[in-house]
Amino acid sequence: MDVAESLRQARNNRQTQRRLLDELEGKVERRRADIRSSLADLPASQQSSLVSRAASGFLGELRRGTADTRVNHVRKGSLFAANAAAVPAHYRSPTQMLARYSLGSERRSRVLQQISASGPAELEALADLAAATRDMELAAALCSRIYELPSEKRSFSPQELADVLLGEEFRTVTRSLMEIERLAEEALADDSAFETGRKNEHRALNIAMMRRAEEAIGTALEQPEITQPEN
Repeated sequence: MDVAESLRQARNNRQTQRRLLDELEGKVERRRADIRSSLADLPASQQSSLVSRAASGFLGELRRGTADTRVNHVRKGSLFAANAAAVPAHYRSPTQMLARYSLGSERRSRVLQQISASGPAELEALADLAAATRDMELAAALCSRIYELPSEKRSFSPQELADVLLGEEFRTVTRSLMEIERLAEEALADDSAFETGRKNEHRALNIAMMRRAEEAIGTALEQPEITQPEN
C-alpha cells in the first residue's frame, strides 16, 4: 500500500465531501432567508413557524437528492481506513522496519558474515559509519549482530541507530495512517449530522482525541525493542 497516495486520496475525498455539505447548508440558509423576506409582513411568531416548515421541506429534498453522492463519500473514507488498518503491522517501530530492510539480500548476508567475529568497539564504529552514510543494509546487519551479544556488551543502541535512519519515515507513516482513520470518522460524523440535523457529541469527542493522538506522534511515541531480530 502506498501510504502517501492513500492519504492524498483520503484528503481529496474528505475535502470534496466537505465542499458538498457546505454548499447544501448554504442553500438551506439562503432559502430560509428568502422565505423570511417574503413573509416580512406577517407577525414574527407566524414567520418562524412557516420558515421552519418550508426550510425543513427544502432540506428534505436536498437530503434525498444527494443521498447517493454523500453515501459514496462516506464509503470511500471507510475503505481508505480499512486498507490503512492493515499497514501498522509493518510499521511497529523503526527497529522493526530496519530489521526487515533487505531481508535475505546477498549483501546483507555477506556483511553479517564479515562482522560475525567483530567486537563491541568495531561494531560501534561501523554503526557510526552506517548512520553517517545512511547504509541501511549495513545497519540492518549490525542490529542483527548486536543482539547476539549480552546486553552489557552492546556498544551501540539499535533503537537509536534505527531511529536515525528510519525514525522520520516511521513517524510520517504513523501520522498518515492515523489521519486516514480520522478523516473517515469525520466524513461519517458530518454526513450523519447533515442527515439527522444533530451533532453526535460522543463521535466529536472521539475525533478530537484522534487528532490529539496524531499531534503527539514524535513527542511521546514508544518504540518497542525487538528481542528476536530477523537475520
